[in-house]
Amino acid sequence: QKKLVESGGGSVQSGGSLRLSCTATGNTDSIDCIGWFRQGPEREREGVAIICTQSYRTWYSDSVKGRFTVSQDNDKNTLYLQMNTLKPEDTAMYYCAASELYGLNTAPSYFSHWGQGTRVTVSA
Repeated sequence: QKKLVESGGGSVQSGGSLRLSCTATGNTDSIDCIGWFRQGPEREREGVAIICTQSYRTWYSDSVKGRFTVSQDNDKNTLYLQMNTLKPEDTAMYYCAASELYGLNTAPSYFSHWGQGTRVTVSA
């Protein structure tokens, strides 16, 4: 059974940085896309950064382009999200999610495996 566990959230001031990690366990061979989503207060869950290893795609939402970088260490089955120049509007619960469907799709419904989330709070 696949399991995703996030870590690395916390509180930081505006302009600061954080790095999130997501470790996947179980059989991950069938996963194509894995990425980060977030859900802020009274907001819908939205995609932040997604990487697709089999279909060779990487995607960032416009709101984080140039500030966030997604990467993965296949040896450790770990996905990272380096977040720089954080803004108060980045405050949210951040989730790692994985999809076994082939090809990039940024809709949360496309992803069948989810972690429990890690909270990021950015103060002004």
